[in-house]
Amino acid sequence: MIHEVFPTGPLLCNCSVIGDESTREAIVVDPGGKLDDVDEVLKRHRLKVAAIVITHAHIDHIAGAAKLREVTGAPIYMNRNDFGLRDQLETQAIWLGLHPPEKPEVDGTVGDGDSIPLAEHRFQVRHTPGHTQGSICLYLPLEKRLIAGDTLFRDSIGRTDLPGGNSKQIMASIKEKLLTLDDDVVVIPGHGPETTIGRERAMNYFLQGI
Repeated sequence: MIHEVFPTGPLLCNCSVIGDESTREAIVVDPGGKLDDVDEVLKRHRLKVAAIVITHAHIDHIAGAAKLREVTGAPIYMNRNDFGLRDQLETQAIWLGLHPPEKPEVDGTVGDGDSIPLAEHRFQVRHTPGHTQGSICLYLPLEKRLIAGDTLFRDSIGRTDLPGGNSKQIMASIKEKLLTLDDDVVVIPGHGPETTIGRERAMNYFLQGI
């Protein structure tokens, strides 16, 4: 499997391009800025986008989704609990002093227990409210990789002081949906360097005692 992760947009959101080497189909997760880097990865690996997945509807994770859908024809998947945030992209842009992006249309909603196929792989959807009400993580069991959005970071967790945030919820989400995974599962957070479940279980200050 091809999996390239790169920062995009003014807040350096980690965008993932995951491709199957046999079918040359790909899933793009969190296209949060201009699409130059996404396009370069797709062309280099000769990939066609089969789906676009948004881990949550903050502007830095969703800004490039509408354009990517337009140029590829790929459907967008997101949790319905973040539709309200998606509808407030102009307000989010004002907060950050950014030009408001086009609001993406969502073609399919995903929730806890759903899966998104890519060849023989299945992206297991884990609904992890707390950073936002519609936050999701994607677990790839064959690869033992977790795309965590802004729920879990190396040495930290997602902030909960923005609209839709809830500190009790995020702790419950991490405990019940993420810390149940094996220690060697690699975590790709929404920003910053990758980590593992085991490292965060042992060393993340916010997770001690849960």
